[in-house]
Amino acid sequence: MVKIKHIIIAILVVIVGIWAAFYFSQNEEKRVRKQFDILSEWVSKDPGEKALTMAHKIRSAGDLFAEECEIKAPIDSLSGSYTLEEISSYAAQARLQFSKLSLHFYDLDIEFPDEGRATGLLTANLTGRSTSGERVDETHELQCVLKKIDNKWLFTNLEVVEVLKK
Repeated sequence: MVKIKHIIIAILVVIVGIWAAFYFSQNEEKRVRKQFDILSEWVSKDPGEKALTMAHKIRSAGDLFAEECEIKAPIDSLSGSYTLEEISSYAAQARLQFSKLSLHFYDLDIEFPDEGRATGLLTANLTGRSTSGERVDETHELQCVLKKIDNKWLFTNLEVVEVLKK
């Protein structure tokens, strides 16, 4: 009778352990996904956006990146290692070129290859209108790496994955 109680308790402990591991890994995935949601929100710009709102979005978007972030793009002039301040500055300059802008992420596949490191493979769609009236609609596949620094998931690497064209 005592052995059966011990076996039942052991089984319950294992079940709770499996549930806890699944639950906490899901929470980390949700936190990583949230970083993409926040980035999308902060990059987006509505017509008539005030300068103060833009400054807040740019400063806040900078909080999503590590002190150094490596960017790889098909355009060599965009590729390189950037500081947090450089990312914020370039983002501000880029947003000034648009009267309307929206960024959406699709098909986000997140993996955790190491403790404190997440990789995301996704499709990014940037649409909007330039200040000169030109319509913009760009879609690219991205490979992103985020690291958990001071209990926050921060982007450390962004790579535009080149897809072969027909």
